[in-house]
Amino acid sequence: MNEKDFAELSAGHAIDALSAEDEHAYEQALAAHPEWEEIVDADAQVAGFLAEGAGEEAPPADVRDRLLAQIGSLPQRMPVAPASAPVPTPASAVEPVAEREPEPVVAGPPTEAIQAVQRRNWTRGLFALVASAALLVGIGWGVGSIMEQVRTPAQVQALEQIESAPDAQSATGQFTDGGEAEVHWSPSLGKVVLTTDDAPKIADDRTFELWFVRGDQPIAAGTFNPSDEVTALLDGDFQPGDVIAITVEQAGGSPDGKPTTDPIVAIPTA
Repeated sequence: MNEKDFAELSAGHAIDALSAEDEHAYEQALAAHPEWEEIVDADAQVAGFLAEGAGEEAPPADVRDRLLAQIGSLPQRMPVAPASAPVPTPASAVEPVAEREPEPVVAGPPTEAIQAVQRRNWTRGLFALVASAALLVGIGWGVGSIMEQVRTPAQVQALEQIESAPDAQSATGQFTDGGEAEVHWSPSLGKVVLTTDDAPKIADDRTFELWFVRGDQPIAAGTFNPSDEVTALLDGDFQPGDVIAITVEQAGGSPDGKPTTDPIVAIPTA
């Protein structure tokens, strides 16, 4: 399976529209190509936009005509495997039947198998087109608006959503060796984002790990690598009053789900 075929399956998976056979093919392809996870994430974001409902911005006036033209270009019937026509033999080449040895017959794939493959490919192509139409018309956005949303990292989108929420809050804290980190959260959204451009330098085989500290219980909330500017979305369920902490752990995060070092910053959300 190539990346284009997988992208079509991923779009169907995002809106729970795959057959059992295609769902199995999707899972096998993703297991064999983990680098295609970015396609899955992008499709999940687009499906999320669709689920949230239509926007107020009208799509381009010609979008309906362009989509109908594309649908019209699809074959109205599924292609059928052509039957092989017999090749006439010149009369001069006819030999007595008794003197000729029978030629071996090479069996091709059954017609039903050919039609099944053609039907699956035709159906996937039609599904991809209809899904595109649903996203453009159902959401009410133009192609540029959708692609801009897909290209925006999830953590940046989350920060924008938090900042626009009526109950948005933020707090800052100091790293143990200087510099500041800021936590942004919204109880109604249940999302927390940490930002900083002062993260300390750490060894290449180490990573930063985020934690919700609820009472005396630290709860792992994802990792992030050193960067000049950090915007990190915490994974998991946020509860108002949690303390947001960062520790330095081995690459990949703490192996047992518990901090192995003291926090380099801890910021209360109370």
